[in-house]
Amino acid sequence: MGEFLEFDNVSKSFGTVRAVDAVSLRIKRGEFFSLLGPSGCGKTTLLRMLGGFEKPDCGRIFLDGNDITDLPPNRRQVNTIFQNYALFPHLSVWENIAFGLRVAKRPRHEIQDEVARMLKLIRMEEHAHKRPDQISGGQKQRVAIARALINKPSVLLLDEPLAALDLKLRQHMLLELDIIHDQVGITFLYVTHDQGEAMSLSDRIAVMHNGKVEQLGTPGEIYEAPRSSFVAAFIGDTNFFEGTVREIISQDYSRLAIDGFPDVVVFNDKNMRCGDAVYFSVRPEKFRISREKRALDDKHNVIAATVEDIIYLGSHTKYWVRAGEYRLAINRQHVRFLLDEQPIRWKDDVWIWWHADDGYMLERYSESDENLMQVPPEAIGENGTDTPSGDAR
Repeated sequence: MGEFLEFDNVSKSFGTVRAVDAVSLRIKRGEFFSLLGPSGCGKTTLLRMLGGFEKPDCGRIFLDGNDITDLPPNRRQVNTIFQNYALFPHLSVWENIAFGLRVAKRPRHEIQDEVARMLKLIRMEEHAHKRPDQISGGQKQRVAIARALINKPSVLLLDEPLAALDLKLRQHMLLELDIIHDQVGITFLYVTHDQGEAMSLSDRIAVMHNGKVEQLGTPGEIYEAPRSSFVAAFIGDTNFFEGTVREIISQDYSRLAIDGFPDVVVFNDKNMRCGDAVYFSVRPEKFRISREKRALDDKHNVIAATVEDIIYLGSHTKYWVRAGEYRLAINRQHVRFLLDEQPIRWKDDVWIWWHADDGYMLERYSESDENLMQVPPEAIGENGTDTPSGDAR
């Protein structure tokens, strides 16, 4: 796959609001690429500029080597699917799918063949003559996809396409979208605020915040090695720590001093020096927890803690423990369930540990991101009340 779609230093403002701020992206042919971020981060504006519904204030947009920045929407090889489906209520499923080819005045036999192919692709042959009000939300979404694909666009734009569906249907449609993408092989540009959707579907993800791309990478890269506190907090749960470098142990590892917490060893991928302020994070699933203290090598951090909250979630149990002045979230996977094992209970004294390689240093958060690091007092319960990601000190 070569470079196929390019945003080159694109910006867009609405009044005094900078919706998109000097964004540059290169997307490969056939890639499933997601723009991920909270409401107002600029992802939909970027999508609308590609579709031709908004014009950038500066910068250029290229598709397959051609500058399409100033082209009207009908002259771009781009189709968009919106979360409200936008199906014609008075037309059948068959007629909705055929609409684009009829407008283009394609021969009748070609329309027949192409609609049949699309109905087979979305597995809706038996529903061809039903109207939109006679089919489910997931089926409507598949019809919208087929109607967009039948014109053979170079890029399919999907703007929060699953937002209107319930959880189980949304999970089913994620699989459907993945299968359809594999079958048609065109570039999908997917906009969502749901990190689970983006992580499960995408070849690569651009995490957006305040009109900028905070990080670009594969789902694994973004989850396992976030570059900033915003990305770490937005993509899944995590625990944040602040401290200073007390000692350089080796070329790769440092020892940190943390107020209200024991010293810890971390992988020093940012080449920090003694005395430098450090901000780093550890995901809940990277921790281990036990009643017994384990004998581990010097690359492990072993800390005494007290259990404050517990939630059993079937596949895993989530613990909140107090270690020094920090309240930490820990996930314990249920690899094997033993009825005779004494469970960890509320207020138990326990030991927690993690490997130095499982913590990662971050760019310090800005004042506008500070709310991501805090847990409101009312969210900290004593009976397993869930809390937002982050440290409640």
